[in-house]
Amino acid sequence: MGNSIKELFVRYEENPILTTENWPYRVGSVFNPGAIRFNGEVLLLVRVEDGRGYSHLTIARSKDGKTDWQISPAPALAAEQEFGEAVKGLEDPRIVWLKERQEYIITCVSFFAGVVGEPPGISLLATKNFKDFQRLGQQLMPANKDGCLLPQKINGYYALINRPIIVGSRADIWVSFSRDLKFWGEHRVLIPVGRDGAWDCDRVGLGSPPIETPEGWLIIYHGARDTASGTLYRVGLVLLDIETLKVIRRSRDWVFGPKENYERVGNVDDIVFPCGTVIDEKTNELLLYYGAADSVVALAIANLKDVIDYLKKCTDF
Repeated sequence: MGNSIKELFVRYEENPILTTENWPYRVGSVFNPGAIRFNGEVLLLVRVEDGRGYSHLTIARSKDGKTDWQISPAPALAAEQEFGEAVKGLEDPRIVWLKERQEYIITCVSFFAGVVGEPPGISLLATKNFKDFQRLGQQLMPANKDGCLLPQKINGYYALINRPIIVGSRADIWVSFSRDLKFWGEHRVLIPVGRDGAWDCDRVGLGSPPIETPEGWLIIYHGARDTASGTLYRVGLVLLDIETLKVIRRSRDWVFGPKENYERVGNVDDIVFPCGTVIDEKTNELLLYYGAADSVVALAIANLKDVIDYLKKCTDF
């Protein structure tokens, strides 16, 4: 079974697809990109770490989502202290097209200025053209990470997937609900950490935005296990009910993990961290964009039907 699992996602032969050498200005690392189809192209919103170690977001575009990337000469988004965002920056963007508002919503990690320790939190930004951005504010209380809106309302409520960081508690994936994208409630655990000793037993977090399928919401998530030599990040799958968001299926085993040198050695070793997917509706090809070792951007490719078929067989989780 191990070999069949790994074959669900096949690494693009030209990986990594984006490195610091591609950048039109000096940077320290590029990784963890959000992804969306926009104006007939694949648009990546890439987390870029500068020489200080602070992050901003830069746009990269490609016709086929694989080659000939055109990178903007300047950042698209950076932290703005007037909005309460600490200078540490913006990290790990996720992008959805929100039907109700007819605009793209970007969820990213920001840091709370003026709060002791400047803890991480979740910021929402809206755009229609990826040139002009409206800040919708920092959502939920810190500390929190790995946020993303579902691309449509659930029973009249916006649903925000998030991962609160609670000292001394388990690091589960949660979901929170809101009428107005300002006040949040009905918080509950959405996807708990895995069994003791499992690959995702220490913490889990959302990977790319939820993908709507006829069988339910496909969730690609990252799971971590702390080992004697460091923390190992791998990728798993969950299928949620479209209306209740209850877990229907969950992969017991990880389906993608660090293997190649660019994933195992970097600024932070042994990490594959997906933040964006794009689907070709004609071919059913799923392009998974991920950060490798917190250093470069890489691409893995799967067939969406194969992923769903695999998940439908997962009963023991």
